[in-house]
Amino acid sequence: MQTGAKEASKKPRNENFPVASLVLSSEHRDAALAFYGFARLADDVADAPDLGAAEKLARLEALEQALVSGDPTVPEAARLHAADRRHKAGLVQARDLLRAFRQDVVKARYNEWAELVGYCRLSANPVGRFLLALHGERIAAQAPADALCTALQILNHLQDCGDDRERLGRIYIPIRWMMAAGSEAAFFDPSQATIRRSVFDAMLDRVDALIDQAQCLPQHLQSRRLRAQSIATIALARCLSQRLRLADPVVQRVQVNKPDAIKAFLRGLGGLARAPVNGDHRVTAAVVRRSGSSFRLGMQSLARERRRAMHAVYAFCRAADDIADGAAPASEKRAFLRDWRCEIDRLHRAPETPIGRELARASSLFKLPLEECHALLDGMETDCADRVRLASDHELGLYGRRVAGSVGALSIRIFGAPAAHDFALNLGRTLQLVNILRDVDEDAACERVYIPLSRLAQLGLQDAPAAALVADPRFARVCESLAEEARAGFAAADEALTRLDRAALKPAILMMENYRRVLARLAARGWGVRQGKLRLSATDRLQLITRAMRPA
Repeated sequence: MQTGAKEASKKPRNENFPVASLVLSSEHRDAALAFYGFARLADDVADAPDLGAAEKLARLEALEQALVSGDPTVPEAARLHAADRRHKAGLVQARDLLRAFRQDVVKARYNEWAELVGYCRLSANPVGRFLLALHGERIAAQAPADALCTALQILNHLQDCGDDRERLGRIYIPIRWMMAAGSEAAFFDPSQATIRRSVFDAMLDRVDALIDQAQCLPQHLQSRRLRAQSIATIALARCLSQRLRLADPVVQRVQVNKPDAIKAFLRGLGGLARAPVNGDHRVTAAVVRRSGSSFRLGMQSLARERRRAMHAVYAFCRAADDIADGAAPASEKRAFLRDWRCEIDRLHRAPETPIGRELARASSLFKLPLEECHALLDGMETDCADRVRLASDHELGLYGRRVAGSVGALSIRIFGAPAAHDFALNLGRTLQLVNILRDVDEDAACERVYIPLSRLAQLGLQDAPAAALVADPRFARVCESLAEEARAGFAAADEALTRLDRAALKPAILMMENYRRVLARLAARGWGVRQGKLRLSATDRLQLITRAMRPA
């Protein structure tokens, strides 16, 4: 059967990720190659530049009929048909792929993330399900395999976004996300690199979450060989995601290289020699490690189980914060936060993410009040808006209670100091005030102003674009009043600590001293001078540790 393609079809060795690697047994590898050959043929039909839509659909229909019947005149279909008869795997999954290829013929744009993921369920997930069925794997492996396949597909879409648009007229970046640049054409304009970067990073945040969900796949696999291939594939997915964060695929080709592949292959071979382990805690620890957050200093001082629990809480907060701060449309951000609400609600049953499973473990060990997780998500809902203003001190207090007090209420139980609940809420509000003062310009760039409009109005400042508000000299006077409240909050925390277990609260004290120093540096610099984000040095951190250990 002629495909109409003008270029030679891709080969397994040309793919980013292992298709039928030598790690697999020869029998399974032959079946995987049969599946790949049929899928490649069908893909070439859908992508053929010299065929009209009606002809493509007719040829895809003929391919499906050839597959079902095992038509010997179509070798690729006959080979996969025979493999399905031997292994009871291939036909069902290939027919799902054909649905995706038909969709490619008639659909060239996707409005939102959920619609794109729905496409991936047909265009990518059947590949993983085929390999699972081929090896007789358990149903528990399906969810992480689906997550991995979806991640791989979207990575390929990002990698090929310029070529797909130019050669095929297709774009797999959601339309509503591209509208951050004003139009599709503007999004692909080389001069719009900053806006495009923010959208790519927001998409990669979602992809990385999918890869995290896939991290547990090896431990669900009974086949050592398939386990090895999955480990290599996950490693390559992370590598490509990192490379896409560092380069613009619209203006240059971004891909993994041969050393990346060799390193991933060797990691996969290591999976042949050792039993799979639960890697959920490695996922949350990696989130903390990558963050560079000042929270790390406090967490490092904890005993192993308490530190692991804090990693889970921090990773959850980081995930929610990344959603709120990302470049996705506000309605999509809220949808992602709803997904987290569902995950929190099923913590005591069957959480689906590594962060959720680690949170469930922490909750069981330290009796965490999970309503605080919902409170934090409530706060992040505020940040999801395209424009953020707080009308009054009451709204500021409520926002601080949600985004910071909730973290404190969870943390003190992990620290082993539940009696410090009021201390945690007060300190959380105080630290949030410092955050607001530190991030005035960064927030203004996102059209966020957290200093209440009622306070600005007292000085004659009316609501306006955020950049104009924070540039007004009167804004600095309001900042000073907020700084005074923060100083009072630190003083109240100092007084409360005289009645509390300082040893158990050491991580909180480290955080408090960190933020106290940040506030002092901000005040010394002046509220009208805000060039560059203030960061503490290694010497500062050493002094913080010394002060935190000082007795009351």
